[in-house]
Amino acid sequence: MVTMVLLATSLAALFGLTALGAGRVTMLGTWGGQELEAFLQVLEPFERETGIDVEFTGTRDLVAVLTTRVAAGNPPDVAALPNPGQMVELAAEGHLVDLSGVLDMQTMRSQYAPVWLDLGSYQGKLYAIFISADLKSLVWYNPKAFAARGYAVPSTWDEMMALSDKIAGTGVTPWSIGLESGAASGWPGTDWIEDIMLRTAGPEVYDRWVAHEIPWTDPAVRRAWEIFGQIVRNPRYVYGGTTGALSTNFGDAVSFLFTQPPRAYLHRQATFIQSFILQSNPNLVAGEDYDFFALPPIDPAWGTPALGAADMVAMLRDTPEARALMRYLASPEAQQRWVAALGKVSANRAVPMEAYPDPLTRKAAQVLVSAQVFRFDGSDLMPAAVGSGAFWEGILQYVAGEDLDSVLESIEAQAQDAYGG
Repeated sequence: MVTMVLLATSLAALFGLTALGAGRVTMLGTWGGQELEAFLQVLEPFERETGIDVEFTGTRDLVAVLTTRVAAGNPPDVAALPNPGQMVELAAEGHLVDLSGVLDMQTMRSQYAPVWLDLGSYQGKLYAIFISADLKSLVWYNPKAFAARGYAVPSTWDEMMALSDKIAGTGVTPWSIGLESGAASGWPGTDWIEDIMLRTAGPEVYDRWVAHEIPWTDPAVRRAWEIFGQIVRNPRYVYGGTTGALSTNFGDAVSFLFTQPPRAYLHRQATFIQSFILQSNPNLVAGEDYDFFALPPIDPAWGTPALGAADMVAMLRDTPEARALMRYLASPEAQQRWVAALGKVSANRAVPMEAYPDPLTRKAAQVLVSAQVFRFDGSDLMPAAVGSGAFWEGILQYVAGEDLDSVLESIEAQAQDAYGG
């Protein structure tokens, strides 16, 4: 059981909350089910010690609901935003509160790496905090199956491809890939492209690509797709071939690593896939029956960057109660509860490693806090017509066999409209 480092009786004093008395904070977010239960656990000591009632409203259509409420002059006090792009839009329109006057910035700079403060900032002002993150640049595998066949964890891209050839040479497919996700089908492939871009072109070119300062037909973008294609379009590499990749749900694909015998040996996916592994195979033990390694570097010049997504929170109404909640959510004490309940990774370096519920989540946290380069999921930063539209569709078309130039030219045409030329 995780030991909470903060005694409840000291919470109010630590955050200077005792004088607030009864009050309330309205909050809007997407969380439901297990995530909402975990967030309520995070809030429990805050509400008990301050007397402040947090009224949380959950919706999967957060962008539309938040936009409507802001336009009507009825925003929530606090909102959990889906991505930095939404934060920038709201900050540019003057709807967010500058948190530099709310939080102790010296403490923030000591507890958060600069990349997290930059991602939460717009024009030099901090408008959002990160309460957790998902690390995406991971390849999952079955250690016992690896050991039985004498396979070694690769440390470079060439070694990973050599391992893929070795596995394929035995008549077994090395990779399991699932691109099906209902209306969002294709998104797992966008993560592949983003990871490869960071490893072949570096973070600066990645940023220019996300901002559409280089076209989708740029050689750097094309190369990332070609490298992805060397795996996903190779029928010797992927269980079920391209048809299998297109028709397999993203949450089911990892299960093929744990069949007897395994139908595949490698699966690239984020930290959240652990919950899908245990849902289908509840008796598996983290670190013994399943494990991961960081997606290896391709060009040594760019090392092993980390790609991820994160839960971010912003303040839309400046009230004493909302200020108190933001201070609490930014603290390691609140985030310790959040990551312990969900197996997520905290961006706050002050969250102790023993707070994480299993060795693999601790391992992911170490990868995240030690990464020299971190970039947010690029498709989440792009205009929706591209990031969750043409990009997703392009992945499906490319995997289905469409010519790469045609795919990239089609996405570029959408981008020209979405970014304003």
